[in-house]
Formats: sequence, C-alpha cells, structure tokens
Amino acid sequence: MAAYRRKLFAAGLSCAASLINRSTCQSGRRLAVLPTILKKNWMTLSVTGALCAVPFFQKPENLSHEDLVRRASSLVTDSANTYLSQTTLALLDSLTVYVKAVNHLVRLHKSYVASISKLSPVEEDALWQVILRQRQEVIDRRKDCKQFESCWIMAIKLSELAAEAAFNAGSDQASVTAQNSRQLAQSQVEHVQQQILEAERQLKDSKAEDTERLQNALSTAVEDEDIPDAYLRED
Repeated sequence: MAAYRRKLFAAGLSCAASLINRSTCQSGRRLAVLPTILKKNWMTLSVTGALCAVPFFQKPENLSHEDLVRRASSLVTDSANTYLSQTTLALLDSLTVYVKAVNHLVRLHKSYVASISKLSPVEEDALWQVILRQRQEVIDRRKDCKQFESCWIMAIKLSELAAEAAFNAGSDQASVTAQNSRQLAQSQVEHVQQQILEAERQLKDSKAEDTERLQNALSTAVEDEDIPDAYLRED
C-alpha cells in the first residue's frame, strides 16, 4: 500500500512538472513575441512622432488644428520675409553698382570726346581701351541685375502667397507684416530703378555705345572669336 502511494505521488509530481514546463515554454514564447510587438509599435510611434515634431513650446495635444495651421502660416511668412529681404538687398546692391558703372562709362566717353583733338595716338588708344573695359563692366553688371531681379520677382510672389495663406488661416498680424515687407521692398527697388532710367538716358545721349570706333572694335572682337585659332596660325 505504501509502495502504491509512492508511485501515485511520483506520477503526480511528473504531471505537475510537465504542466509547469509547458506553461514555462508558452510564457517564453509570449515573451519572445513581446519585443517584436513593442518594436513594431515603437517604429509606428517614431514615424508619427517625426511627422508631429513641430518646434512649438506648447504640447501639440493642447493645440487645435486651427492653432497649428495658424502657427505654421506664421512660420511661412517669416521664411518668405527673410527670402524677400535677402533678395531685395542683393538686387539693390547690384542695381547700385550698375548705375555707378554706367555713370563712369558716360564720364569716360565725355572726357574722350572733349580731349580727342589734344591726345596723341598712343594716349587716345589707351583711353579707348579703358572705355572698352568699362563698357564690358557695364555689360557684366547688367547681367547680375537680371539674375538677382529674377530671384527678387520670385520672392515677391512667395510673399504674396504667404500673406494670403496667413490671412486665410486667421493669422492677421503675419499677413499684415508680409504685406508691409513686400511694399517696402517694392518701393526701394522702384527708387533705384528710377536712377537706372536716368543713367541709361544719359548713356544713350552720350552715344558712348554708338560710336563708329566702338562698332569696329566689337566687329573685330566677334570675328576673332568666330575664327578658330588653327586658321590664324601661319603654315
């Protein structure tokens, strides 16, 4: 009887051990799956967090969609104003340099016309070379003006769109600021453009670019550029 009890007790221990092992294996499998689930959830939260990573001092959960759009429109107007101010400064500088170059060319040509009868052939040729270099300077500065003007025009359009977006979002102050910045930039550029019109009028009146000698020099330069060097060498 005692032997039977010992066998029954041993069988119970074996069954209990088997159940414990099975439970442990299942728990281990659950624990093995758990990091994968957490990893997937973490990746999802990371993507969501990156999309919502807006540089606000207040938590996004405490802001409505209207607040977020309003603040975003303010950021857009700030960026547009910065781009407009930089392109305006670049354009104004290039226009000012262009005006100075044109005025200098006009003065050189007037001096050339006034003193041509008093100059020796060598002095006349030296002064004419200075005029040609100054004319090339005018051409280069004119190209710079066109380049910066295209950027400035784009900045004006961006400022208009940013002001409209801010107004539609309810950010009235940002919209007004963008409009004021645009009007100031346009007035400054228009002021310098008036100086350009006057300088170019004086250039036209001086006929500095219409002289026969200049046309001959330009024709010679074009011919030299068109003819390959191989044909200019003596056999």
